[in-house]
Amino acid sequence: MKARRNLSTLCYIEKNGKYLMLHRIKKANDINKGKWIGVGGHFEQNETPEECLLREVKEETGFILKEFRLRGILTFLADNLPAEYIFLYTAHQFTGEQVQCDEGVLEWIKKEDISSLSLWEGDRVFFHLLDTTESVFSLKLRYEGDRLVEKVLNGVPMT
Repeated sequence: MKARRNLSTLCYIEKNGKYLMLHRIKKANDINKGKWIGVGGHFEQNETPEECLLREVKEETGFILKEFRLRGILTFLADNLPAEYIFLYTAHQFTGEQVQCDEGVLEWIKKEDISSLSLWEGDRVFFHLLDTTESVFSLKLRYEGDRLVEKVLNGVPMT
């Protein structure tokens, strides 16, 4: 199936006060090279966000999500790249055995230690929102190189 390169999912699976994080160190020419991110990926043709989420989580982790929640929609803009729209989820219930991921190394990280990892600057913004906001949010993140130059929450610029 043809992947939809501007639509993707991102999921942070939670267990015992930790998130399952993916250290992206295995793929060449990876925009996320060296960064720690959640799991997920691009939509395939005719997939819903939930179908993409379930497929990508299973492929990358071996887990089958039993409970998950849409937390936000991210608009990711970076120099000369097409806009990417990311459906951000958290999940708390899953079954299955963790597998090795061909995109990086999976590791359970305590929530309070996430900020010490090599993250996109905008990820720090949405991690704060995940901790403090119950409603679904829309977050625009615009980068020049690796530098976050604009962030807009629910249509309102953030300082």
